[in-house]
Amino acid sequence: MLSHCFSESVKGSHRYHKSIYLQMACRAVLAVGVLFSMTACAVTAPAQPEEGEAFSYAWLKGYARQLATMPYQNHQGELPASLKSLDWDDYQQLHFKKDAALWRDQQSEFRTELFHLGLGFDTPIHMNELINGQSTPIPYSPTLFDYGQSKVDGNTLPKDLGFAGFRMQFATDWQRDIVAFLGASYFRAVGSEMQYGLSARGLAVDTALPRPEEFPTFTDFWLEKPQPGSDVVTVYALMNSPSVSGAYRFDMQPGEPLKMKVDAAIYPRKDIERLGVAPMTSMYMIGENDRRTDYDWRAEIHDSDGLAMHTGSGEWIWRPLGNPKNLQFNAYSDDNPKGFGLLQRDRHFGHYQDDGVFYEKRPSLWIEPLGNWGKGSIQLVEIPTLDETFDNIVAFWNPAAPIEAGQELLYSYNMYWGSQPPVQSNRARVVDTFTGIGGVIGKKRHYYSKRFVVDFAGGSLAMLGKEAKVKAVITSSEGRVEIESARPLHSINGYRAMFDLVPPTGESKPINLRVYLQANGQPLTETWLYQWTPPDPQDRALHNAGHLK
Repeated sequence: MLSHCFSESVKGSHRYHKSIYLQMACRAVLAVGVLFSMTACAVTAPAQPEEGEAFSYAWLKGYARQLATMPYQNHQGELPASLKSLDWDDYQQLHFKKDAALWRDQQSEFRTELFHLGLGFDTPIHMNELINGQSTPIPYSPTLFDYGQSKVDGNTLPKDLGFAGFRMQFATDWQRDIVAFLGASYFRAVGSEMQYGLSARGLAVDTALPRPEEFPTFTDFWLEKPQPGSDVVTVYALMNSPSVSGAYRFDMQPGEPLKMKVDAAIYPRKDIERLGVAPMTSMYMIGENDRRTDYDWRAEIHDSDGLAMHTGSGEWIWRPLGNPKNLQFNAYSDDNPKGFGLLQRDRHFGHYQDDGVFYEKRPSLWIEPLGNWGKGSIQLVEIPTLDETFDNIVAFWNPAAPIEAGQELLYSYNMYWGSQPPVQSNRARVVDTFTGIGGVIGKKRHYYSKRFVVDFAGGSLAMLGKEAKVKAVITSSEGRVEIESARPLHSINGYRAMFDLVPPTGESKPINLRVYLQANGQPLTETWLYQWTPPDPQDRALHNAGHLK
């Protein structure tokens, strides 16, 4: 069974970096925090096989391994002043010309467009086309772009400028993207609803430690020309950073869900304290269970509403996300996990009422490990945010074994982007989590408590007869549980578990909760995990009406 290993609540601000492509007009790229302050070097030659040597993933792994033995060279910020000074609106004026898209005039189900450097995308990236094992560089040219009203003169830019990343479209819709790689090692994809949401990245290094996080960069890409009529496209990437180099292969197949098979070979330059494999980045500002920032007219604002886990022992777990007052870090120990992901389970427009960015259509992302990943933990970081343009949720797999310089770490996994994960528990699942003040309606409160309401639906719940004795199994790391119940909820053909938690007097440390439903000693539902931090004692208002005595 997956155990709650440890948790932290870190007071104070947390500098965090977000560098991804946002297609929604009402959101902007947010880049805060410091990666590394290093002296820029002369641009090195792009990674290429020797003349006459075919490109292969084996070659790329060998190149990455060799790169890890060499000093790291940072090329961030090596841009002309005219690109460094761009603001968001100016950068939005730089458009890749549709008629210049890679594979446009060929029998291909895919097209590729390139991103221009500028704004926070300030690390030159080398792009290559791969045909029959032969790599051909894609040179930068101002003729590839329309500069709009940006006042950027492409003819004055260096011929070896490079690019910021790329985006792809599929034959079902040549206007909207299916995937985009842009900024550090960030990338995003869509399912059949064609809606961007959360992001993934190649690797996370030292996330949520008391020092700046390191963001490895995909410095080189190889875009393999798809076979005619094929619905699979392959992309290779070289990663580099002060602590690590790596080789990646992405086999991408659009659909519902969009599937990516990822092969990663990671070569640490030095020992790494916290390595994040298959990292995901999302946003949670306000929802049914967390209304700390309730000043917006919309009732819910989030790209994902929970972390789902399918443990190595077979247990299914749902951990609702939150927007805490202080940074929270949790690690959930496991051995050879079957899957995990950040999901957007709530897909009802009426819960969001946002007809501009459509949060109910945001894709979920499910990670399916391939092979034995061994012991480690699924780690979750929740960062306070007051704004929906800030990605404040991070989740990844952290191996238990120490990460040491000179190792070769091999990981393979499938990623599924879409409205639903490809596998789900056959037991009932959590569909809603609500929180509020505890107590009994109509009676004066003499002490503070928190009410938790967890709704379960699916599985065998709709089949239970009136005589079934359903019990909510509730455990709490601190405090006292009271007024607990489990009763049918016919509106969802499910059950509602409800209880109050009385926190310890004078303490405000995080409390970990665990709930599932059972009948006749057998579990009926997945397990609900939650972390709640009680307010400080002086802030525990009882909200008693004046007529209560």
